[in-house]
Amino acid sequence: MEPIAAFAEERRQHLAAYAKDTEFRSLSQRWLEASMRRKYVYNFDWLGRPIIQYPQDMWAVQELVWQVRPDLIIETGIAHGGSLILSASMLAMLDYCDAMAAGKTLDPRASQRKVIGIDIDIRPHNRAALDAHPLRPLLHLIEGSSIAAQTVATVREAAKGHKTVLVFLDSMHSHAHVLAELEAYAPMVTKGSYCVVFDSFVEDMPADLFPDRPWSPGDNPKTALHEYLRSHPEFMIEKAIEGRLMVTVAADGFLKRVA
Repeated sequence: MEPIAAFAEERRQHLAAYAKDTEFRSLSQRWLEASMRRKYVYNFDWLGRPIIQYPQDMWAVQELVWQVRPDLIIETGIAHGGSLILSASMLAMLDYCDAMAAGKTLDPRASQRKVIGIDIDIRPHNRAALDAHPLRPLLHLIEGSSIAAQTVATVREAAKGHKTVLVFLDSMHSHAHVLAELEAYAPMVTKGSYCVVFDSFVEDMPADLFPDRPWSPGDNPKTALHEYLRSHPEFMIEKAIEGRLMVTVAADGFLKRVA
């Protein structure tokens, strides 16, 4: 077998084995719970900004951006801005690779690729840090509730003219809020691209893991996305991504637009 095909087949066999390996899957779930209790997710930066994500999910994001090649990424939830910078850095890499392939000079400040970041409260110190970041020209920051009519209208207007749209939902994690975000932003996702719903793993964790949060098992992003999917067959859960990661906060949350 040709070497590249042989490697792909070896990987396929590993992933098929993971799906049947209940011990490995249980161990991964237990590790996820234990690490959440220890705030492990707060340990990482991306290009100088704190990013409250697991490394596995960061890796999935960069793979999706490379695969989909979006010219617009919409993100709800900003916090310290690390996720926005991850997205912007990947879009900048796409610009660089396109320029290299075409043999053209690149003006990085003139990129047509953008990241729209939405948060109900962009704290001054985080805004200042993002304003000072070299990737700032790729960012469009919107302060307001992600589900407010004016916010959604602003995003829709900003999205006009973009051909390939990828969406990440990671703000308030209650069922009602995420369902409203899905209704607002999932329709903007282009065919073949994704809407990724983060923190859907709440449904599979013990209730005492979130004592001071307005979400819990039974009321969280996973319950919302399953309700949304019942009336939106244009999206399907891409389980293969989760199957490769084994540790992810986006359980059932990689939604691919297929129609």
